Amino acid sequence: MESAGPGDTNRFTQKLFAPLPERYDRLAEVLSMGQNRRWRTSMVDHIVPDRPDLVLDVASGPAGVALQLADRGAGRVVGIDLTLDMLRQGQRNVARRSLAGRVQLIAGRAERMPFADATFDALTFTYLLRYVDDPEATLAELARVVKPGGSVANLEFLLPRSRFWRFWWWGYTRLVLPVAGWATGGRAWFEVGRFLGPNISAHYRRYPLDWTVEAWCRAGFVDVGVRRMSLGGGLVMWGRRAGG
Repeated sequence: MESAGPGDTNRFTQKLFAPLPERYDRLAEVLSMGQNRRWRTSMVDHIVPDRPDLVLDVASGPAGVALQLADRGAGRVVGIDLTLDMLRQGQRNVARRSLAGRVQLIAGRAERMPFADATFDALTFTYLLRYVDDPEATLAELARVVKPGGSVANLEFLLPRSRFWRFWWWGYTRLVLPVAGWATGGRAWFEVGRFLGPNISAHYRRYPLDWTVEAWCRAGFVDVGVRRMSLGGGLVMWGRRAGG
């Protein structure tokens, strides 16, 4: 995807995800071959042992991660997302769980967030860096709002290392995903299914995993860890804000 600036990428992201909120979590399981929930739990596992009082969940969507953080011991959670329709569904999900007192959702861009430096005890972000113009600058912005020593974790798709599994991954993402998206979510999810595989491949051609780890370090994170999941189709990363 070519883009002339942050506004272009943000508009594209809003257009892609605006029709999806009601079925997002269910269809995310379909598109990840049932792995999204397991990946999400693994990411949250790197946050909850510290029992953080205040956590920021970036690219929160319909609040699935934010709700899991609250369920598993985080004191309060703020979710931020670009797409208003996703946030409205998230608010419904929060209200349904009677967690409005602990989970707050706001609209905003990950590239420039409306929070003071060192506001949060911990931070999560999910499926984010493929949708911003400058991943390294976005990582620096994420680091800015975390307190020194605060834990950070991320969930993202990845490319399998093995040629064998990458062959099957390529077939799944190019052929099965669009059809599965259409069958379970209509045209909106067909478009996501058709977009996802090429987008993942293009992202890692430009920003390989080694580059991503180094970018985390340059942004101010330490003790950066990586876990490839589901034969390399999923990625969980974690670290801490330097200085704690």
